[in-house]
Formats: sequence, C-alpha cells, structure tokens
Amino acid sequence: MSKARKRLIVVGDRVLIQPEDGEDRTKVGLYLPQTAIDNQAVQGGKVLATGPGNAVSAPTELDAEPWKIGGQPGEPRYVPLQAHIGDYAIFFRRAAVEITFEGEKYLVVPQAAILTLVRDEDDPIEDGLGF
Repeated sequence: MSKARKRLIVVGDRVLIQPEDGEDRTKVGLYLPQTAIDNQAVQGGKVLATGPGNAVSAPTELDAEPWKIGGQPGEPRYVPLQAHIGDYAIFFRRAAVEITFEGEKYLVVPQAAILTLVRDEDDPIEDGLGF
C-alpha cells in the first residue's frame, strides 16, 4: 500500500516562502549568535507558492462593476497577489509564521508584510516599475 502524497495549499493573501539561510558572520568575519540573526528586522527567501489573493465581495450588488467581468456566477473572485512563484521576496521577519512540513521549514507571510520582490527580467508577468 502506498502512502498518499500531501501538499500545502496556501490560502488568502498568504505567500509560502523558503527562507534563505541567515548570515552567521559579519563582513569582517565575526560570528554572530543566533539571537543576533533573529533580531534582524527583514529577511529574504524564495516564493514557492501563493494564495489566490484577497476575496472580493459577493457579485450580487452592482452589475456594472469592472471587477465583475469574467468568471462564473457564484464563483469566488479574488484580487491577485503581486508575488509569483520563483520571485525572491524581502519581508518583515516579525510578520512571518514558521511552519514545518514533511521535515522542511517554511515561512508563511501575508502579502502586506512583503517589502519588495526580485523577479527575473525575462518573466512575462510585469508588475511595478521594474527597477
């Protein structure tokens, strides 16, 4: 009998991030204790999955709203997130929730806590100013 494989499903406006390892040394070579690394305000990591976005209110109020175009009646609608799979996110460390799934550590971060995203230039999805 084979064991069913499980997967994480990210909900709402949350982003699943694989954190990068913190720097345990300063630029001059001094080793930092874990408490000093944990007190840094921001952290970075790779976006592995995103939720569908922020839910938009029920489409029963007004018929002429532009956000109602498309989709099936009764189907939930969402404002999509800016973060995409493969982006590198820099976010507020305090807003992140650490989880362990099948032996791996991940961070779940609300989109509002993400400060900036780094995306490859050849990515066809273009958000923001693209510095």
